[in-house]
Amino acid sequence: MGFDARQVGIGIRLQWVRFGVTNLSQIDNKPSISSAIRSAELIALAADVLRNFGRLRMQVRGQSMLPSIWPDDIVEIESCLIDEVRRGEIVLARRENRFFLHRFLTRSKANGFLLRGDSMPGPDPEFPNEALLGRLVSRTGQSQSRVRNQALAPTRPFLPLRPWSRAIGQLLCHCDVARSLVLKLHACRINAS
Repeated sequence: MGFDARQVGIGIRLQWVRFGVTNLSQIDNKPSISSAIRSAELIALAADVLRNFGRLRMQVRGQSMLPSIWPDDIVEIESCLIDEVRRGEIVLARRENRFFLHRFLTRSKANGFLLRGDSMPGPDPEFPNEALLGRLVSRTGQSQSRVRNQALAPTRPFLPLRPWSRAIGQLLCHCDVARSLVLKLHACRINAS
């Protein structure tokens, strides 16, 4: 899932509030800076928070991980090394001032790794090893309680990709009507709760 400045801003705000910093107006309300520069600054700030403190919370906006992760879910990312990641785990990677929260497929022979969104038609272009920032440890949906990562249990990765989940993801990838309908039903369910 790609995140831009508007999408990451809330997550950064959540993390900084946790550390006692509540005034981010100097960071995300600079009218003299273009939105592209502001986006790059927020992405860099989020990556620094993750590196320095080991954890980061962000609000998801993208739809590439449906049905495992929904727009507006709050995810918590824990810093990790590439050697600690297992196939099927959901990880956060950075490329060209964008975040990608996708499922880890495999390490490549060329000192990199491949990711894929659950509702994407194919894998992302290869990421270099240093692009890996961390792995998903929990998520909180709008209408559900917090879901903890079970990746520490050696037998089962967090939010495993089940056959029905992949099938639904592919349907949502290739059928705009189905994606729109599912997102509207999800929004209705959230508004009703």
